[in-house]
Amino acid sequence: MRHLLFLALCAACGAEAKRLETPAEAEKLLRTPDAAATYAFIDRVDATSDRISVQTFGTTPEGRALKVVIVGEAKPGREVVFVQAGIHAGEIEGKDAGLILLSEVAAKDKRVLRWLDHVTLVFVPIFNLDGHERRSMFNRINQNGPVEMGWRATSQRLNLNRDYIKSDAPEMRALLALINQWNPDLLIDSHTTNGADYQYDLTWSMDNDATQHPRLREWQNDVLVGRVQSRLEKQGHLIAPYIELNDPVDPTKGFTNFGAGPRYSTGYAVARGRVGLLLETHMLKSYPVRVRATYDVITAILDEIAAHPGQLRAATRQVDADTIARAADATATYPIQLANAGIAEDFAFKGFDWTITQSEISGDRWIRYDPSKPKTFTVPFYRQVKIAQSVSPPAAYVIPPQWTKVIERLQVHGVTMRRIEHDARIKTEVSLLASPQYATASFEGRIAISAFTHRREAREMPVRAGSWLVPMDQPLANVALHILEPDAPDSALRSGDFNIVFEQREYADARVAEQLARDLMAKDPKLKAEFEAKLAAEPDFAKNPYARLNWFYLRSAWGEWDLGLYPVLRLDAAAVKAISPPA
Repeated sequence: MRHLLFLALCAACGAEAKRLETPAEAEKLLRTPDAAATYAFIDRVDATSDRISVQTFGTTPEGRALKVVIVGEAKPGREVVFVQAGIHAGEIEGKDAGLILLSEVAAKDKRVLRWLDHVTLVFVPIFNLDGHERRSMFNRINQNGPVEMGWRATSQRLNLNRDYIKSDAPEMRALLALINQWNPDLLIDSHTTNGADYQYDLTWSMDNDATQHPRLREWQNDVLVGRVQSRLEKQGHLIAPYIELNDPVDPTKGFTNFGAGPRYSTGYAVARGRVGLLLETHMLKSYPVRVRATYDVITAILDEIAAHPGQLRAATRQVDADTIARAADATATYPIQLANAGIAEDFAFKGFDWTITQSEISGDRWIRYDPSKPKTFTVPFYRQVKIAQSVSPPAAYVIPPQWTKVIERLQVHGVTMRRIEHDARIKTEVSLLASPQYATASFEGRIAISAFTHRREAREMPVRAGSWLVPMDQPLANVALHILEPDAPDSALRSGDFNIVFEQREYADARVAEQLARDLMAKDPKLKAEFEAKLAAEPDFAKNPYARLNWFYLRSAWGEWDLGLYPVLRLDAAAVKAISPPA
C-alpha cells in the first residue's frame, strides 16, 4: 500500500495543471520504461513547460544519443544541482524518480515552484545508455525488481563509476564536458545497494574527510546530515551511512569507510571542490519504495537549497578561491591518499536477525536473514579515515607534447593549460622511478602499476616548444594533482599511461658489458663497492648474469638517461615566471 499512497500523493500535486503519469507509474512502479519510452515522456513534458529543455550531450559506443534535461534557468548566483541516474543501468530508480519530478514541473506544482526559482537542475536520466538497453529479468540477481532492468557496465564493459578520473569511456568524456559546462555545486549519483539485508530503505555517502574543504563539510553536516535527514525520517524513511561490511557473513564485525577517491562520482566531485552525494536505496526493498526514497531525498535537497538561496554557491566559490590561493603557499599540502584510521565507534545498526550455517557447497559460512525479525544491534563502525600520504603542490607542472593521452585527459576534465611557445631550459624537480610492480590482473581494461620506488631530485631540464604548462592557481588544481602526481592512487602513472618509461630501449651485448664493467670498477672504487654490496644483499640479483652486467651498462655513459624518468616536471614559482613571463 505504501507505493499506492505515494502515487496518490503525486497525483494530487498538480494544482495548476493535470500531472502527466510517468511510464513507470502507469505500470504501478513495477516496471521501468526502455529508453524510447523514457525519452518520449521527456519530450512530452518538455512540450508543455517553458521551464524544461532537453539537449543531446554525447553518443554512446553503440550510437545512441545521450540526453540531459535542464530544469530552470542558468542565472548567475543560482545553485546548480546535477542529478545522474543509471550509471549502473540496472540500478535505475533515479530515472523514474526524476521523471515524476519533471511531470510536477510541467504541471506547475506549487511545491516545485519553491525551488524552481532558485535552483537549476541538470538531470541525466540514463547515463549508461547502452547498458540500460541491455534489458533483462536476469541482470541483477541481488535485486528485488523492477521486472526488467539494465546492465551494470557499458557496451565496452566499462564500469562508469570507476572511470571518472581516468575517463576512458566515451560516455564519461561526454558527461565531463557537461559538468564543465554547468560547473554544478552538488552532484547526486543514484544507485541501488548490494550486500547485506537490513531495515534501512536508503543509505548514502558523502566525503566528510580531509579531502573535502571545511566549508563544504559544514554545509553537508548542516543541510544533508541535519535538516534533510530529519525531514526524510519524518516522512517514514530509515537512513544510514553507506554500509560496507567488514565481514560479509558477520554483521557484528561492523562497517568500514574506505574513502572514495576520484575514480568514483563522490570522490571526483570533491576533487573539483564540490559536494558529491551517493544515494544507495536498498536492493531488497520493493521498486516503488526505492523510487519513493530517491524522489524524497532529491526533492528534500532541492527544497533545502532553495530555502537558503546562495549559501551553497557561496561555499563552492570560496573553495575555488582557496584552491587558487593555495598555489602561492609553499608550505601547503594536499592529501592524495587516505586509509581507514582503525578507530571504532558504536553504531546502532537496524538489521534483521540472521542465522549462519557452514555450507557444503562453498565451504564457507552462509548467512540467511529473517526480515520478519527486525532487530537493532550495536556494532563497530570504522567511520574515520586518515591521511595516508600528502603532497606539496608545485606552482605548475610541465607535460612534454608527445604525451598526448595525458594532455587530452586533462583537457577533458577542463583543467586550464597553456602551451609553451619556445624551447627553454629550466630548473625543475623531477621524479625518478624504478622497480615497477604490475597488477596481476586487468582492471577496467588496464594493467595498472601497483607499486614502484620514487625519489625526487632537482635538475635543470630542457623544455620543448609545444609542451603544456599546467598552473596550480586554478579551481581544478586538485584534479590535476590526482592525475599528475605519480603516487596518487588513480594517477595516470598508476593507471598505466606511463608504463613505457620503465622499458629499457637499448642493451649491451654480454661480451661488451663484461669489459665495460671491469673498466668502470677500475676507475671508480665506490662503484665497485656498491656492486659487491648489492651482490651480498640481493640473492636474486646475484644469480642473474644479465642483471649484473646491465647494472653496469645503466651506470655508464651509454646508459639511457631517461629510463625511469617521469616525464612530467614540477616547477616552482620562479621557474613558472622564467618559462611563462607575464604579458
